[in-house]
Amino acid sequence: MTTLAVVLAAGAGRRFGGGKLHALFRGRPLLAWALEAAAGAGLDATVVVTGGEAVDDLVPAVVTAVANPRWAEGQATSLQVAVAVAEPGSHDTLVVGLADTPFVPTAAWTAVAAADGPIAVAEYDGLRRPPVRLDRSVWALLPTEGDEGARVLLRERPDLVTAVPCAGDPADVDTRGDLARWS
Repeated sequence: MTTLAVVLAAGAGRRFGGGKLHALFRGRPLLAWALEAAAGAGLDATVVVTGGEAVDDLVPAVVTAVANPRWAEGQATSLQVAVAVAEPGSHDTLVVGLADTPFVPTAAWTAVAAADGPIAVAEYDGLRRPPVRLDRSVWALLPTEGDEGARVLLRERPDLVTAVPCAGDPADVDTRGDLARWS
């Protein structure tokens, strides 16, 4: 079984005012934190799904950038792009995280990837947040449109979900105020 790490980075960052993934957070572009954590987990491959903000200049050689031409239609379309990358038989599992979560460590990606069951989700002090592990058996259940991704399955199919206790903080940087507060 092979696992694909996926960082969703296709949003436009409207609440941030644009340029969010390039914004410096503790001396490095915000996107660099998530890409480093995902790639550092040592999974079989790592992709970043892009869209609203050009980020090719931020993507290291160990990560493959994949464009979502439908990014403006919501996060579900980015998740479907990830499934399309994995589906031809090259990967059996996705571990999906978000580009704007600088406090999610590599250890969370590793722990979620190693979990059993069709769906595993990181749990930080009782909060279930990405990264989320999705076995091939649940890909057909994922939404194809809208601004929710795996969260739909976490809500609608709790019988398939395993929570994985993780260190770190799932806080995401949505605004320039968030960036200033946590920098």
